[in-house]
Amino acid sequence: MRTIPSSELIINGDGSVFHLHLKPENLADTVILVGDPGRVAIVASHFDSVECDIASREFHTVTGRYRGKRMTVVSTGIGTDNIDIVVTELDALANVDFRTRQAKSDLRTLTLLRLGTSGALQEDLSLGTFLFSRTSVGFDGLLNYYEGRDRICDLAIEHAFMQHTGWSDLLPKPYFIDADAGLFELFRDSTTEGITISAPGFYGPQGRWVRLRPADPELNAKIESFSYHGRRITNFEMESSALAGLARLMGHKAATICTIIAQRVAHEAQTDYKPFVEKMITMSLDKLAEITK
Repeated sequence: MRTIPSSELIINGDGSVFHLHLKPENLADTVILVGDPGRVAIVASHFDSVECDIASREFHTVTGRYRGKRMTVVSTGIGTDNIDIVVTELDALANVDFRTRQAKSDLRTLTLLRLGTSGALQEDLSLGTFLFSRTSVGFDGLLNYYEGRDRICDLAIEHAFMQHTGWSDLLPKPYFIDADAGLFELFRDSTTEGITISAPGFYGPQGRWVRLRPADPELNAKIESFSYHGRRITNFEMESSALAGLARLMGHKAATICTIIAQRVAHEAQTDYKPFVEKMITMSLDKLAEITK
């Protein structure tokens, strides 16, 4: 059995994992991921009790109980590169023996739900919509660095999308990955399903033009007009593809739900979106509390 070198998995002197500063006993099986560290306190304010509260860099973690169910909420910061750190370290906390530095023979399956905000790419998606990313599209290229990428991705829709958009060879090859089917069924009656793009930036990669002109000013229009077996691309955000892909490779259950706070087609945005996010958090906590093991 492979022993993981200290350079590959850094464990702090207190026995916590390098970036998150969590110890294995701090992690619940149900994990809520949020981008903003400030949103951790909003989620945790609903907990009946709190057993740990740990902050390191942009990573803030609280573990407690909601309606008797043990849950962890973690802030990831922005971007799929941060998701790579968070999901890898969460998996290590669950499935690596820190004493022997070897993978455990009995692996834990985590439930990872990201709650975020997003911009809509279709006119009929109104501000405040809760959108479930049934499929995520990685524009970031992260999953392409991992063995098994083609095994878990939908290669047919990937090929159709690249043909439709005339995908540039200068860009990372996009990947399409589905959310956990069980989580989709759990949230099906409370959300609108869609195909979500995870972009590697907020401005140019999402077609925004401030002073720097996008390399392909028509890319968003091509994305909006893409259809595959009646399904369309619905929204932009920056994390869901890495979460879905890494979780699938590692054997965890993962999904993303986002509140729509910007309408890219209508050029509208809602800056006072906290009431929408609060409602999404409450709905999600109630649904997760229904899951029994």
